[in-house]
Amino acid sequence: MYLDHPKISATNSNTEPDRIERLNRVYGYALAVADGVGDQQFLGKLSHLHDHKGTLIVVWFEEPTSEQKVYWEQAWMSKVGDETAQVEHEVRPPAV
Repeated sequence: MYLDHPKISATNSNTEPDRIERLNRVYGYALAVADGVGDQQFLGKLSHLHDHKGTLIVVWFEEPTSEQKVYWEQAWMSKVGDETAQVEHEVRPPAV
């Protein structure tokens, strides 16, 4: 069992708790896609997911591959996501 799942947050999550629920669904979708193609590195690279007013921000510990970025775009554009292509990626190496 993998225990280091990324932190999940959303703008206005106190007044709109469905944003966190949506991020959890999108996270599961992207993780399933990665698992389906045998991407063993995907989960260990993830740091944080954030929904900022309908834009998914994926924060990575290290640079993702173009395929890994596509997992999130597919998930965010799906019915369980926001149904948009508004996905941004940031790389923030872990603090030493």
